[in-house]
Amino acid sequence: MCETLASASFSSGSDTDGASPPPRKKHRASAAEGAGEPGASTVATGLSGVVLGFTTTSPNHQATSAIHLNITPVNNLSGNNMQSNGEGQGQDSELSCLNSAQNGESSSAVGTHSNGVLTSTNNGNSVGAGLGSGTCVASTSSGSEVGSMKKKKRLSQSEEDVIRLIGQHLDGLGLNQTVDLLMQESGCRLEHTSATKFRNHVMEGEWDKAENDLNELRALMHSPNAIVRMKFLLLQQKYLEYLEDGKVLEALQVLRGELTPLKYNTDRIHVLSGYLMCSHAEDLRAKTEWEGKGTNSRCRLLDKLQTYLPPSVMLPPRRLQTLLRQAVELQRDRCLYHNTKLDSSLDSVTLLLDHVCSRKQFPCYTQQILTEHCNEVWFCKFSNDGTKLATGSKDTTVIIWQVDPESHQLKLLRTLEGHAYGVSYLAWSPDDTYLIACGPDDCSELWLWNVPTGELRTKMSQSHEDSLTSVAWNPDGKRFVTGGQRGQFYQCDLDGNLLDSWEGVRVQCLWCVGDGRTVLASDTHQRIRGYNFEDLTDRNIVQEDHPIMSFTVSKNGRLALLNVATQGVHLWDLQDRVLVRKYQGVTQGFYTIHSCFGGHNEDFIASGSEDHKVYIWHRRSELPIAELTGHTRTVNCVSWNPIIPGLMASASDDGTVRVWGPAPFLDTQENCSNMDS
Repeated sequence: MCETLASASFSSGSDTDGASPPPRKKHRASAAEGAGEPGASTVATGLSGVVLGFTTTSPNHQATSAIHLNITPVNNLSGNNMQSNGEGQGQDSELSCLNSAQNGESSSAVGTHSNGVLTSTNNGNSVGAGLGSGTCVASTSSGSEVGSMKKKKRLSQSEEDVIRLIGQHLDGLGLNQTVDLLMQESGCRLEHTSATKFRNHVMEGEWDKAENDLNELRALMHSPNAIVRMKFLLLQQKYLEYLEDGKVLEALQVLRGELTPLKYNTDRIHVLSGYLMCSHAEDLRAKTEWEGKGTNSRCRLLDKLQTYLPPSVMLPPRRLQTLLRQAVELQRDRCLYHNTKLDSSLDSVTLLLDHVCSRKQFPCYTQQILTEHCNEVWFCKFSNDGTKLATGSKDTTVIIWQVDPESHQLKLLRTLEGHAYGVSYLAWSPDDTYLIACGPDDCSELWLWNVPTGELRTKMSQSHEDSLTSVAWNPDGKRFVTGGQRGQFYQCDLDGNLLDSWEGVRVQCLWCVGDGRTVLASDTHQRIRGYNFEDLTDRNIVQEDHPIMSFTVSKNGRLALLNVATQGVHLWDLQDRVLVRKYQGVTQGFYTIHSCFGGHNEDFIASGSEDHKVYIWHRRSELPIAELTGHTRTVNCVSWNPIIPGLMASASDDGTVRVWGPAPFLDTQENCSNMDS
């Protein structure tokens, strides 16, 4: 291998053309001599295959120099530093760097980035070199230096916030040295110095100093009234601690001389004054529901005080945990199949994966087919405690099924017979002791059964011309209302005695509101009205454009779910009296189909359909999240177990009741990527 150097000689006036290259040693000497020119650079490497191309321009000379080097490997090459006066410099054991300087000009070393591109400035002109990683170049600049150290990046506001949140969390874990190092290295401040003093004085019980700290914090606060509230909380703690220590005179002085002059929350001051009569510390803690003097009560005090301070001064307590908990809850809310109890604790979830529930965990799979009825099954309803299921059929019977608490399998418990017209509607009493059965339009009778004994308590019929097709229990469990499309609307006791009646109301479906006074009734005028049996007033609540075949109300009484003829399933807000959502997919003609709320927090809606399917929606989504097949005729009713969110039943004209549950052999890995139940 050879080393070749091609150079253009500098001259004061013109370039020298056509000169043959001199020998190699001659050129090395020339390179050394050329170091005396202003802006010249000297390069040395200990690596093979390095090609260096650079251009220099001197303000006094317009000549351009291009250098191409092919260098053979040189072993044990010591670092050489050369200056124009010939004095040697120090060595680098790994990379040979040549520093040249003359006439008092400064010399600066420029190191390459990992991508191998280096740019430096020489007398204001750019010098670019393509170097291998690790190559070191020393160049002389007149009046400028390029540092190899990166300038520290300025943190954005969001980055500072994240660092403070992490610092607060680590501080809560007791990793104080780690917090100090994090704040020092990032240049951030966990909280204002005045806030730190305030925190320490509160935790140490130095109430006078803490009160003085509030004066320093006053200028940092947004609300002028916050100081008074914070001072009240401080003095209240001070007062209670004096009482616990038996220092009654000091406590009385705080009450009269410090708390009362604030003229704030006088009702609370009166309550505090009553604690002076407590005979001992245990009595005081019991009456005040206070933990007593110590770290716990002072931490709780600080949590309250922090709410009055801007986050730039002192972060809200456990802010990172709050944000993480909100993120988990948001993911659960957006999860279409989340049907387990909401646990607010972060210990029940993993933060390393997004929360996603599988459809296999959802009650979309047939667990049982109940075939004991011998005709169309018109209605089904789980008891309020979720332990039983009642089904009514055209075959004139009601069957009570027992739900196994472990396997969730249903077993026949009791058959109730004698309903000559069939059973089209069922209603459990609030305590599940009684069950009322109603028939179709031409049925004038109503049966009230004692479920534990299987005995018929009451068989009610006011007139053979009546049509008693719907019923609803009063929340007190001692009364019920019933009615039908022939204009009957009665309120009765458990023995069937008529208590009140409302004439001329053609009732399609009924529901008793939680206040115990108001009854909601859908009628033949495509509306739902509220009837008050105490003051005999009524008002319009819902108005539809098509007949309301049935409706049900959520547990909190806020939402109503309507099955509307030819329209499908509609969700109404009873308080605001507005239509919230129309659910798509279901086939609804003029058959009476009963839908239901279900799942944890009643987040889901299920309905039968005339296309032989069961449809399930998330309450916030108009499109179905599941379409359950298996029935061969119209599905008349769906009931969701109120206690077991993964259990649902459907009744159909095909004579069967299907029990739906999760997939039978759940793979825990497929079930949920984040198991939190």
